[in-house]
Amino acid sequence: MAKNVGILAMEIYFPPTCIPQEVLEAHDGASKGKYTIGLGQDCMAFCSEVEDVISMSMTAVTSLLEKYGIDPKHIGRLEVGSETVLDKSKSIKTFLMPIFEKYGNTDIEGVDSTNACYGGTAALLNCVNWVESSSWDGRYGLVVCTDSAVYAEGPARPTGGAAAIAMLIGPNAPIAFESKLRGSHMAHAYDFYKPDLASEYPVVDGKLSQTCYLMALDSCYKTFCNKYEKLEGKQFSVADADYFVFHSPYNKLVQKSFARLLFNDFLRNASGLTATMFSLRLNEGQHPFSLSNIATVMNLSEKLKSRHEFPPEKFVEIMKLMEHRYGGKDFVTSKDCSLLAPGTYYLTEVDSKYRRFYAKKAVENGTIANGHLR
Repeated sequence: MAKNVGILAMEIYFPPTCIPQEVLEAHDGASKGKYTIGLGQDCMAFCSEVEDVISMSMTAVTSLLEKYGIDPKHIGRLEVGSETVLDKSKSIKTFLMPIFEKYGNTDIEGVDSTNACYGGTAALLNCVNWVESSSWDGRYGLVVCTDSAVYAEGPARPTGGAAAIAMLIGPNAPIAFESKLRGSHMAHAYDFYKPDLASEYPVVDGKLSQTCYLMALDSCYKTFCNKYEKLEGKQFSVADADYFVFHSPYNKLVQKSFARLLFNDFLRNASGLTATMFSLRLNEGQHPFSLSNIATVMNLSEKLKSRHEFPPEKFVEIMKLMEHRYGGKDFVTSKDCSLLAPGTYYLTEVDSKYRRFYAKKAVENGTIANGHLR
């Protein structure tokens, strides 16, 4: 049985286009500090007309395989988690298969998981469970979490964003799951949902959504603590963990949530929604599957610095174009990839049968290493 199963390697991609929240705040006529201080937001990434969850996923997957030297034939399961649905039947995973097909690998299990922001967590747990199971065939699992989170004009718009992250799953990982320490909570609520299939905008009850988040946190923490006590024979508290990582609808909610865990340590009670709390144990690992190499490859600080800030008028113009094209057919994009880094995939066309076509920005005079040419 595989041991210390978890994340061996990671890569992240987000669009080069973004808008500072302070600028959006002023454009929307919101009170100064509402988005930046009140919500704790800084800068929001968004997709232009040539990018979407499929192109971002392609970029993240190919970049991970290249930078860590992974043979595509060694992938045995591929799971994608997303709430951005571009097709009601065809999964995002199928668009990624040509990356593996050209190496003769079509024996790859898994499809997409969709449930608001939880899809990525479900995809990750599915791959971890597969490697830990008797069904595992010795190959790697690959998880892709991606979304282009956009909202109609209004108070929810500054909580959007866009990105794709790819994670390689296998044994002896530097980021290993403690699989017996896991607490979930699932319940029915109409806090966030997308009933209008002609629109990518969700219906959001902001107050209820925040209440559900905190209730789910309470419930997951209570379950997690109970399992820890049964397994370890002692009570768990916040002090037993080195770090806490939260799902972040907006940053201020994360601050409130951590404070709530401290409060729960005193009260030990709960209620709840769709969420899971799990435990990870970190060790340095061995190159290329090491924490230091993951940090080097992801290169987050430099990627954030290299983004291009757009004025709010241009941002709104792009949002309206994307709104018009959502679910559309028979159009060609501008194919303007001038802001994209070499090796990035982009959308070129959606034909009369709704078939989507993508291209990859050429790499000239070198190969890509950690997001840079060499």
